[in-house]
Amino acid sequence: MGLTDHLGRSARFAKRRIVVGSLRVRSSVWKILQITLCAVGAYWVAEELLGHQGPLFAATSAMIALGFGHDTHLRRTVEVAAGCTLGILVGDLLLHAVGAGVWQAAVVVFISLTIARFIDSGTIFSTQLGLQSLLVVLLPAPDGGVFTRSLDAVVGGLAALLVALLTPRNPRHEPSRQLETLFDDLASVLRECATAARTGDSTLAWHALVLARGTQKKVDALPPVLRGAREIATMSPAYRGQRGELKRIARVAEQTDLAVRNVRVLARRMASAITHGAVGTNDAEALSTFMDSLADAIAPLKGSVAETSAAARSRAEHQARVDLADCAAQLDPREFGVTGMECESIVMILRPMMVDLMEAAGMEPEEARGYLPTL
Repeated sequence: MGLTDHLGRSARFAKRRIVVGSLRVRSSVWKILQITLCAVGAYWVAEELLGHQGPLFAATSAMIALGFGHDTHLRRTVEVAAGCTLGILVGDLLLHAVGAGVWQAAVVVFISLTIARFIDSGTIFSTQLGLQSLLVVLLPAPDGGVFTRSLDAVVGGLAALLVALLTPRNPRHEPSRQLETLFDDLASVLRECATAARTGDSTLAWHALVLARGTQKKVDALPPVLRGAREIATMSPAYRGQRGELKRIARVAEQTDLAVRNVRVLARRMASAITHGAVGTNDAEALSTFMDSLADAIAPLKGSVAETSAAARSRAEHQARVDLADCAAQLDPREFGVTGMECESIVMILRPMMVDLMEAAGMEPEEARGYLPTL
């Protein structure tokens, strides 16, 4: 490989990094502003109002408590703020008892981490408590006395909590966004399976299976995001009215999780059937037509969580129920238009997935099962 090729690859890599970095900064501008104002504000309060000299722990506690990432909800803020504050307090107490030094630092960290693990199982809490107590022992004591830093940490933690409560993100934004991408993946798997059946392309069917298996990370990410959203809706006065909507989104997420598990089984069976030549021409036409229709029916279900208007969400959910019920009514293996055990088993796999999707759209379990043809 010549120098020109190396330079070209380096230029493309640098361009990608610039684009990704710019997008990351753009999405984090509001959080950067929050952290900056909170850290500087906590420092100012501790220095100007409390008279502390160089209250570094006020700024660091506020900055660490707010932090970056999708998990920066109230529980995390409380956890980190408490860990910072308690760690500094423990460090101050132990420093007062045993003094400063290397062996004292080892004793402080050991005792601090033991206390942290006893109080809470969270790794963030334990890490912050141990780190802050270690810094207290290693750094010189301030002029205001041993426990000045503990008060600074309280100021920083309270500032972070105040910012988290007064400037929360709309709690439904993140879970609805993640659900939208999950619905997109679900529809993509169905369309790839449809195309694979129509063309007899087993490679495409196996690719659909890989895509289906790749949804697990998104499914696993939803519960903590929903917990954080519920905390914001419970504690922030601005979003108390979102609690009912978050309950609905949680129901959609739970049933979609089950549907995604079933679509993995469907994709695996489709890939196997096509690979072994078990899908005839008529079978392929019937299966591909149905799966394309089902992918279309998922669009209003996605709209029911994407819409910002309650009326629009209700209309989309109603349309999803109608479209999914039409699909479910076709799932009689004897009337579906397929032959052979392999293709009939695919139809049977679709039945529980349809129930899951109809429940996600707001149907009761008995009502959803009622749309399936009796076997």
